[in-house]
Amino acid sequence: MTRLARLRRSLEDLFPERHLYVRSGGAMKAFVLTSSKQMAIAGVVAGGALWMGVCTAAMLVNLLSASATDREIAQLKAQSERYVADRQARLDSAMAQLNAASGSNVELAASIEKRHAALALLLTDLKGAPGAAEALTPAINRALANETSNPVKRVEMVRIGQEQLLDAADSFAKSRADRLRLAFRMAGLTPSAFVPKSGSLGGPLIESKDPRALAAVLDVDEDFAVRIQRAARDVSETRALTDAAQDLPFARPTSNAAQTSGFGVRFDPFTRRPAFHSGLDFAGGHATPIQATGPGVVSFTGQRPGYGKTVEIDHGRGLKTRYAHLSGISVRPGERVALGQRIGAMGSTGRSTGTHLHYEVWVNGRAQNPGRFLKAGQYVQQGD
Repeated sequence: MTRLARLRRSLEDLFPERHLYVRSGGAMKAFVLTSSKQMAIAGVVAGGALWMGVCTAAMLVNLLSASATDREIAQLKAQSERYVADRQARLDSAMAQLNAASGSNVELAASIEKRHAALALLLTDLKGAPGAAEALTPAINRALANETSNPVKRVEMVRIGQEQLLDAADSFAKSRADRLRLAFRMAGLTPSAFVPKSGSLGGPLIESKDPRALAAVLDVDEDFAVRIQRAARDVSETRALTDAAQDLPFARPTSNAAQTSGFGVRFDPFTRRPAFHSGLDFAGGHATPIQATGPGVVSFTGQRPGYGKTVEIDHGRGLKTRYAHLSGISVRPGERVALGQRIGAMGSTGRSTGTHLHYEVWVNGRAQNPGRFLKAGQYVQQGD
């Protein structure tokens, strides 16, 4: 009590009672500002300054995050341009060597056959990859467009066609891998965690750290083996990241609803005070279908305090999604669901002010911004 009394006296000394006199039209008016009124005004001013500081800090964080993403995209573009220029220089060098070569036709044909086998081993891993056919078809058509009647020239053109096809495969794999890595970073994930430590080539695992060893295994020249090695590494990373992206919750939970509330601090609709919102809200009609945003196993269905009827899906690798305020549930615990499969219907159960879906994404036990995953999914789809 003594401390409270001392604090009260300190506040009264800081905010003593003040009298204001206003003269207007020959009349004098007096206003009394008590200590309590002054403290209330000071509290309002301090609260407003704190709120403006928090909002300014949040805007600066968003601007810095966006600029960092733009710089990363520019760096990837510059790396791709340097990569293409290097490949073109190698192709020109190989063409000059072929024109100057005077070896026997038998040796040249044998070399081309061995290169073809190594190239076929690499392209097998690209079979079925999104966009691979469109990227490689022009190089294949150029390789098959040789109509010269000179046998030696035809052999040389086949060899050049192999160089071009290898360049096209490597460029496609690298650009696809770079795009997927950027999408993973947009979602707040570490791409290296989804890539195996060693690459595979044509099914069996080939430890090809030494280009000379790989050249001996494939029975090709060392320069071609180095290029096969680099392309195989890019193809392996592309395949691993593509498979991982297909298992991640990158899709929208509903296709016929608009987003109405974002992730982060907002005014609570019940208390009208700032509160943390751990997901995204999508508004729509009653019983609007709700879909799984990625393949996984249903880990929970039922009522959760505040969430109402809820479905939770485990996608592996520490990722989980939650769908709340549902009016109905279409799956059961332990059931494996596919991407886009209906898991429930939109409703207004639990702590809700109206019909909508509350959607959350959890990574290793912590709520993440689902909007980052939706943007990453759109970025991946643009490259397919």
